[in-house]
Amino acid sequence: MSAYLFFKPFQVLGWAGKGVLAAGLASMMSVAALAQEASPAEDTEPSPASEVRRIDQTIDNDFSIAAADQLAEEATLAISNQQFPSAIDKLTEARTIYNELSTNYQELAAMFVGVDTRQNTSNRTRALDTAQKRDQVTYQLALLYRAQNRPEEAIPLLMDILRSQQPTRELGQQAYQQLFEMGFVEEPYQR
Repeated sequence: MSAYLFFKPFQVLGWAGKGVLAAGLASMMSVAALAQEASPAEDTEPSPASEVRRIDQTIDNDFSIAAADQLAEEATLAISNQQFPSAIDKLTEARTIYNELSTNYQELAAMFVGVDTRQNTSNRTRALDTAQKRDQVTYQLALLYRAQNRPEEAIPLLMDILRSQQPTRELGQQAYQQLFEMGFVEEPYQR
């Protein structure tokens, strides 16, 4: 009689294991059925919600050339309305975005040197374009600081432009001229 009242440990474990296995299979079958119902048929196009969002095709993206361009335009409008703190904020943000984009494109271009000339050229061109835009908004920002008699903030920006553009290019020459006019350098640069 005691054999019937007490189960051997391996029998209990076996029954419990079978129960867990059955429950697991049942839940997997229900999950598979739900997934099959939720997934579209193979011959239909994916819904727009399931498509990957392209950064260059959205207006509301904060990390794109278009977003930085928009900030630069808003800053120009703020300057014309004499809203200088707002203009400084927008130019600073545009400068940051252009700089990050330029750095990323430059790194991508370097990754494709000797691997794929087309990718290297495309990313290098984008790096140069965004760097040029960055330097232009940096120059506007420096002029704004200079107009507000804040040379300690204008000079480092003008130096950044010179590092990027060199004094042989037009924007570099303009930056150097600003440094000369503010008395930071003693000799004018004449080319």
